[in-house]
Amino acid sequence: MSNITSMQLDIVSAEANIFKGIVKSITVTGSLGQLGIHPGHTALLTALKPGQLKAILENDKEEIFYLSGGMLEVQPESVSVLADTALRADDIDEAAAEAAKERAEKALAEHRADMEYSAALSELAQAAAQLEAAKMLRKLKGKR
Repeated sequence: MSNITSMQLDIVSAEANIFKGIVKSITVTGSLGQLGIHPGHTALLTALKPGQLKAILENDKEEIFYLSGGMLEVQPESVSVLADTALRADDIDEAAAEAAKERAEKALAEHRADMEYSAALSELAQAAAQLEAAKMLRKLKGKR
């Protein structure tokens, strides 16, 4: 077992550096499901689905982020996340995410052309992930 107790986490989007700091662990939505990453984890490179990333900081506080998808690179002492869009859960506009979810659900119900259908599925997945990140943050704030 590794003696490493923390790791560097970098979250970068196309627009900005979202987070850079030391964490004890992260949980993230990988392409095949939830991944738990702890210090000393074996090297890993995987795609990410729209979802949340929960980081446990050095002081045991939790940070929640929304990721639109992207790539995750894990090394024993560091984790890098490259996402098209990444937001702190505090920055999510829940009303806009709910409106996007409703638009996507309506488009799916109308069975439009294949291209619109796949775009609606993608929009629905992203809106649902944003809403889930906001819900996780509300729950976390309720604990404090």
